[in-house]
Amino acid sequence: MGTAAALPPVNICVESSDTAVRTALTELLRGLAPLKLDVDDAGTVELVMAEALNNIVEHAYPEGDPPGPIKVSCKHAADGLHLVVVDRGRTMPDGQVPDGAEVDLSVNFLDMPEGGFGWFLIKDLASDIRYERVNWENRLMFRLAVAT
Repeated sequence: MGTAAALPPVNICVESSDTAVRTALTELLRGLAPLKLDVDDAGTVELVMAEALNNIVEHAYPEGDPPGPIKVSCKHAADGLHLVVVDRGRTMPDGQVPDGAEVDLSVNFLDMPEGGFGWFLIKDLASDIRYERVNWENRLMFRLAVAT
């Protein structure tokens, strides 16, 4: 495994679209390749980032709004990966990260929600989650305790 100094920061910028999430995930994992993440750690990175990026595509730049940039910055440190995701889309509801409450799966299959799992997964797998709106930009910051 590499050290924090051995891996330069990974910076990605994609335009919000149907393919933006896949493109960003591919570029991020390619940039993290020198860390030789195991399958579980790579899966954690991919799952959390897919949820965060899909939320941006769906909610920050919803259908009918013009597409816009999504920037991802990732730095490796001794305590894991520090990620910052920036977009210029709509502000998060109430200006804060959603609760991400666990979804009740004990209901009838037909009554199960279609969504609502994303923020639960992000909050379950990431640490130090912060959100701010600065100069017309949404900034989501978090840490993933992988590659430690």
